[in-house]
Amino acid sequence: MDHNYYKEYFHLERTHWYFRARNGLIMDHVRSIVSEGKSLRILNVGVGTGHTSELLSQFGTVTSIEYDEDCCAFVNEQTSLTVVQGSILELDFADDSFDAVCAFDVVEHVEEDALAVQELKRVCKQAGKVVITVPAYMFLWSKHDEINHHFRRYTKSQVLALFKEQGKFIYHSYYNTLLFPPVAIFRFLNNLLGLTKTTEEETGSDFSVAGKDSWLTRLLYRVFYLESFFVKRHIRLPFGVSVMVSWEKSKQ
Repeated sequence: MDHNYYKEYFHLERTHWYFRARNGLIMDHVRSIVSEGKSLRILNVGVGTGHTSELLSQFGTVTSIEYDEDCCAFVNEQTSLTVVQGSILELDFADDSFDAVCAFDVVEHVEEDALAVQELKRVCKQAGKVVITVPAYMFLWSKHDEINHHFRRYTKSQVLALFKEQGKFIYHSYYNTLLFPPVAIFRFLNNLLGLTKTTEEETGSDFSVAGKDSWLTRLLYRVFYLESFFVKRHIRLPFGVSVMVSWEKSKQ
């Protein structure tokens, strides 16, 4: 991919209202399920331009994996992270290696999603945690999914089916619920009328909407981040733009 793509995404991941709210919500949930004061060994798979690894470092030592070799090189140049090229389908780690294993909006990028989740579970220690997020509902499929090379979007039950053995669920819920109606309407109209034109060198249509700082972006951030109240307390939301699942590996 074009170097400008990584530069744009690097900036978006750290400043765009969507990522600030989404990452804040995810980190609040991680904080609610890990042992306080314990320095964890964490694997973060599919790190993109690396901001989630920077955020996860508050909980311990993070090993960062990214499939795209050029992206790895870019992040290693731009940050203090060490990002290693690797595939979620074949993680180069022994069984039971990490206290926490994370894959935020990654599993939808691979056709063999069951194998991907099995690998996340395999490298997780006994009594360790796996946390993933994925986009929800195929009827929300749009140009955004195509540009970002998604294979599918999920219902919550489809995600839970990937975790059916070897452990127990801590939390599972849809999220980005409050903004679901406008997102669904925008996706429908955009698919119908082709309102947004994007290319492979751009980060995707959704992030180009209300991207610059304004009263609207501040409102969108606050509305989205309100859901942290529910996520931190493990209260399930009935629908949303995305799905979050946290899972604990059984002790043998």
